[in-house]
Amino acid sequence: MVPLGVAFGVFVTHSGLDWWWASAFSALIYAGSFEFLLVGLTTALVPLTTVALTAFLVNIRHVFYALSFPLHRVQRLLGKAYGTFGLTDEAYALTTSEQARSWSGRRILCLQAFLHVYWAGSATAGALLGSLIPDSVTGLDFALTALFTVLALDAVGARRGDLSTPALALVSALAARLLLPGQLLPVAFALFSAGLLARHFAARRKPRHA
Repeated sequence: MVPLGVAFGVFVTHSGLDWWWASAFSALIYAGSFEFLLVGLTTALVPLTTVALTAFLVNIRHVFYALSFPLHRVQRLLGKAYGTFGLTDEAYALTTSEQARSWSGRRILCLQAFLHVYWAGSATAGALLGSLIPDSVTGLDFALTALFTVLALDAVGARRGDLSTPALALVSALAARLLLPGQLLPVAFALFSAGLLARHFAARRKPRHA
């Protein structure tokens, strides 16, 4: 999270925004992939409806995370609120592992708080150091894309028998590119989500053979 946060901070300042935008985005929004998108949306002055729709589609996966995230171990209402806010991909992966089955609510919240500090602190450091990095250095906005590409390849390798999911993702992206290239990401997310839901309900309706 630290090198990715630094890359985000540098990306913010190289996009023409003041350094403190990196601190505000990382501390208050705290949604890595959407934050990278939000920089472009902010500099392009897109309508708030587009920002809201993009945020919804990018972060809708957290609705499914909440089904198995161990929030019930957190006792206080304030702690539950922060646990919900701090539910990131990394926090979910760590707290739902086999080793985390015995973790207390306090340990879960501490983990989320440390991840939050790592992200916000490194983003701020990257923004402050952004002026020292020449504008000729390009590709920082691709850092998150590269990370998710590696994660996707690892996921495909771990589930070699499931080729339908990456195929559906590829078809969704290509269809979005052809239909609405200016809104590729939200359209691709919508098509992919609809495809997953259709596949889920189709599998449930299949008759089971004895």
